[in-house]
Amino acid sequence: MNAILEPVTGRYVHFEHGGRTCRVYFEESGQGIPLLCLHTAGADTRQFRGLLNAPVITDQFRVIAFDLPWHGKSSPPAGWQSETWRLTSATYCELILGFMQALELNKPIVMGCSIGGRVCLNLALDYATKFRAIIGLQSAAGTPRYYDPAWLAHPEVNGPVAGAATVMGLMCPDSPEADRWETLWHYMQGGPGVFAGDLYFYQVEGDLRRRVENIDTRVTPLYLLTGEYDYSCSPQDTQDTAAQIPGAQVRIMPGLGHFPMSENPQAFISELLPVLNEIVAAHEAGIAG
Repeated sequence: MNAILEPVTGRYVHFEHGGRTCRVYFEESGQGIPLLCLHTAGADTRQFRGLLNAPVITDQFRVIAFDLPWHGKSSPPAGWQSETWRLTSATYCELILGFMQALELNKPIVMGCSIGGRVCLNLALDYATKFRAIIGLQSAAGTPRYYDPAWLAHPEVNGPVAGAATVMGLMCPDSPEADRWETLWHYMQGGPGVFAGDLYFYQVEGDLRRRVENIDTRVTPLYLLTGEYDYSCSPQDTQDTAAQIPGAQVRIMPGLGHFPMSENPQAFISELLPVLNEIVAAHEAGIAG
């Protein structure tokens, strides 16, 4: 059997954040319009392996995904043993913008899922002009705190395994078994306290239900794509959010759950392509006009 070499490149970039240097791992594939992908809570860029290896995407887009500090291959900064990871809206946005500046990305399309989908709303509110378009996956302005994530970091709990068990029910049972279990494996490898720290942003600090009405989609188009099989960010949650944002476009994706890009990459790509084609067409029409 001949070896298969994937067209994905992994590298590290160093940039300043909060007075310290971050060493951040990222992967990219393809060329063309930058498509910046943001992973879910407690996970990393491996969730976007399907997009990174899809010629139908990479022939026209430069797909880029990076691990937040403390996640995946991005180690915590020196002194982490004396800190507790707790993600906030300001920190999240600053890290995204710092990464973009370090790679000199000019008006990329940004696409994030779950916590990444939430921060897409922050970006639409406060930094819309820096993006060509914004795509929120499993995105809603607020999420009920239906469990206390503190126990995920309890010393008597296997946090990564418990985290995987928590998110298992968020995936569509009809998604391919191998892809569902690979998604869970990513969660089983998370650092202690990282998932809980991300959920602080998702469930507490990052609530935008009183702000999203100020998003102006005339500045930058906003697309919200949500899988039908998800109780953390249900289709109704996304539709309620979109109802507050004039011009926001919603797609409810059948047969997909909270991790569409990793639990069923092929089905997700079929849902994403029309959105990307619309963004490209609108951009080209604007240039022509």
